[in-house]
Amino acid sequence: MAIFRAAEVADFSDVELQEQLAKLRLELVESNGKVSAGGAPENPGRISEIRRTIARISTEQNKRRNA
Repeated sequence: MAIFRAAEVADFSDVELQEQLAKLRLELVESNGKVSAGGAPENPGRISEIRRTIARISTEQNKRRNA
């Protein structure tokens, strides 16, 4: 799953935003599951990048909802 910047997120349609958000949340749950089971994540920085991307998508959805 790719990490998206704010400009890229702004270009997505509403349906694409929903799909990407669902995929990223699933990936975050899987990553956190590995960590909580005692394993080490393959790329620890990836978890924070996923969280930031989820925040970017949520922010864009709120902008569209309130505009």
